[in-house]
Amino acid sequence: MTRPIRIGALLPPGNAPDFATWRSAVLHAEELGADLILSYDHFHRPEMAVTDQGIAVLAEVQPDVTNFEGWTALASWGEITHRAEIGLLVTGIGYRNPDLLADMARTVDHISGGRLVLGLGAGWYEKDYTTYGYEFGTWKSRFDLFDAGLKRIEARFGQLIPPPVRKIPILIGGGGPKRTLPAVARYADIWHSVLGVEAFTEASARVDELAAANGRDGNAIERSVHWFGEESADAYRQAGATTFTIEMAPHPITGYDFSTLKKMLAWRDVRSDVSGFVLESQP
Repeated sequence: MTRPIRIGALLPPGNAPDFATWRSAVLHAEELGADLILSYDHFHRPEMAVTDQGIAVLAEVQPDVTNFEGWTALASWGEITHRAEIGLLVTGIGYRNPDLLADMARTVDHISGGRLVLGLGAGWYEKDYTTYGYEFGTWKSRFDLFDAGLKRIEARFGQLIPPPVRKIPILIGGGGPKRTLPAVARYADIWHSVLGVEAFTEASARVDELAAANGRDGNAIERSVHWFGEESADAYRQAGATTFTIEMAPHPITGYDFSTLKKMLAWRDVRSDVSGFVLESQP
């Protein structure tokens, strides 16, 4: 399956000067040409670093800073944007009732004219749970809720009147072989990971195997990765990734820096033909 190279801008609200700055950043990302505009689903900004070894929390006890809730913001994004797909990377199932979440997603899909991507994950940041009165549980209990939630969301989509504008793409984030990759193989339209190139290549092959075991074509699952730079992006592309996302953490005074996003968009345009589809890989 030939896919276009797509560029995603993750614009978290944590530490933004104010809501207006965040809103303006969303509009500017679309103006520049981002294909996806994303936020996160954290009630508090996590202090973390994203590397090709995974996500590392930099401090267990972190001070609160300016932050806004993701799903209510998505509804407004659906009104103010007109081309880019929108979503959260990713929604934590543990503090979202799955049936209600399906209804929320359907509604935002209508608001946006069919541009919502439903990003889902098992949840990992304990502070989000405990400060809002949710049970953090264990790794196993969170993934049990995740698996059950995916089934409930799928069922609820089929019961809503009116239904979503389109089949809402399900994005699942993570790279764990025991629970995440099997869920990707069963439910995901998009798989997002922060794995290094070698680990990504191995995990991607595993997704194909698991998808086949579930009666699905692994090529139908879009591969999305974090942007670590142009050199590694070419390697990820050779390994099958077509969507590349950068997190643009805001400065509390100056706001968002779009320089890396501009480089990514230029990289996309150079490597795509006039129709926007991925050029054939060179031997």
